Amino acid sequence: MGEDEDIEFKLALDSNGHNVHLNGQSVRLKGFVMSVTREVPQKLPAPRRWLALSVLVLPVLLVSMDLSVLYLAIPSIGADLVSSSVQTLWILDIYGFVLAGLLILMGSLGDRIGRRRLLLAGASLFGVASLLAAFAPSPELLISARALMGVGGATLMPSTLALIRNIFPDADERTRAIGIWTAAFAGGGVLGPVVGGLLLNYFHWGSVFLINIPVVMVLLGITPRLVPEHRDTNKGGFDLVGAGLSLVSVLAFVYALKKSAEAGTWAATSTVSMLLCLVASSLLVVQQRSVRHPLIDLVLFQRRKFVAGILAVTLGMLALTGPTMYLAQYLQLVLSMSPLTAALWMIPLTIASIAGATVATVVVQKWGLPRTLFAGFLLAAVGLAVTAATPPQDGLIIVLSGGTLLGAGITTIMSLSTDVVVAAAPTERAGAASALSETGAELGGAMGIALTGTLGTLIYRETLSLPPDTPDRLREVATQTLGAAISVSESLAGPAAEALRVSAREAFTSGFTVAAAAGSIMMLFLALLVPWLMRPERTNPAPAGRNATAEIGSKE
Repeated sequence: MGEDEDIEFKLALDSNGHNVHLNGQSVRLKGFVMSVTREVPQKLPAPRRWLALSVLVLPVLLVSMDLSVLYLAIPSIGADLVSSSVQTLWILDIYGFVLAGLLILMGSLGDRIGRRRLLLAGASLFGVASLLAAFAPSPELLISARALMGVGGATLMPSTLALIRNIFPDADERTRAIGIWTAAFAGGGVLGPVVGGLLLNYFHWGSVFLINIPVVMVLLGITPRLVPEHRDTNKGGFDLVGAGLSLVSVLAFVYALKKSAEAGTWAATSTVSMLLCLVASSLLVVQQRSVRHPLIDLVLFQRRKFVAGILAVTLGMLALTGPTMYLAQYLQLVLSMSPLTAALWMIPLTIASIAGATVATVVVQKWGLPRTLFAGFLLAAVGLAVTAATPPQDGLIIVLSGGTLLGAGITTIMSLSTDVVVAAAPTERAGAASALSETGAELGGAMGIALTGTLGTLIYRETLSLPPDTPDRLREVATQTLGAAISVSESLAGPAAEALRVSAREAFTSGFTVAAAAGSIMMLFLALLVPWLMRPERTNPAPAGRNATAEIGSKE
């Protein structure tokens, strides 16, 4: 029998308590005492648990805000640093790109070296990188600083979620805690443009990064006092090959989607990147099945609820990200709002997102998980259906109503599904499970932007009607985006300029509404599928009587 071979023992105890049947062989016990012990983390007092949670939501706010805080700052950055269009895109994208690629690696690393330790190291790096970004003298240095912020962010997200799993062993409390965590994540993403707009009204563009510094200092100061350390005591070696393959898989996938979103169609580079993703992913699965201490616990994917949770998180973010991107453009380019005004009008979506995540944790206690998830998907479907009815003019109330319902529904889904994913893993692997959930969310967001953007662009180009006297050199420019068409209209005279603006806004709105309608149909399908997958597992109780199998352990 090899050293690494797994052995299964079947133990049965006679009703008289004297004979033990071990793998079918009867063994007489005389004076034998057997005890099974397991390490149970000491439960923190209630006030400290919730204080620890208040600390852990701080980095979540930072990470999610920095995904969107630059939306309004890019014009100022471009003018100050004289960045090219390619450099501008990398300034925006590199943060999320690195963040998504490193989540799985950092989640597993936190399980091994300690989640609090990784959280503090990541916060320190995030703070230093934010300082470098605020005073970057060139586009190249700003891109590098944003990449470092992505590395720091990748350590923060799975660490916070895994620590919540450890701090709240009670299922009901953990559900509420993850609801608050989800609310912070969702709220931070929508709050980013609002904070960015307010800061840019009074300060230099570097202020959108400097606001991270005091939060990081508070986090570094109070985390060691309030948040206990947790790690896997049976950690084994670190899977470097698996880490490399997972990094290549995620980065290739995200890069393919971003390139297609930029081009408005599926590009050749996207095909190459997606093939690289498939090859690396296939090798990763094969490698993870054979390695002794795998980076990803593939056994988790045999659990129906875990798979359903990952599916819900990924597709929920897909359904939220694309319409939210379009909503911001609709307010600015169709309704002619300033960036700050548009950001302020999106506050109701922020409030609804926070409310959806927090209210869901209460409703699930009365309705149960499947029914509450069904309500969340149905609410998101209705929100997208309302959004699909948005007209090219005077559609403010309709589009905000739809967006508000969508935000409440999606965060309901995200909160409960994230709880399912985290709870499915043993406590020692909570970091890896949390990282898988966050990776799913990041991939869903990338897919939402790419798919919604591509569909919207195709419809925009097909339905755009250019005035006959539009110069040939401007025709191709106007067909790219709504913003480009409005810029071209400024070069035209009188009725032709107004005709182009009207046609471009109608074409953009058509793409927006078709994408929303498609999302509504997807949400209705998931409203049936995911709750069915989340239904309670059937258990077969062990028969009573002689030779009944003894259950070692107890339920608290």
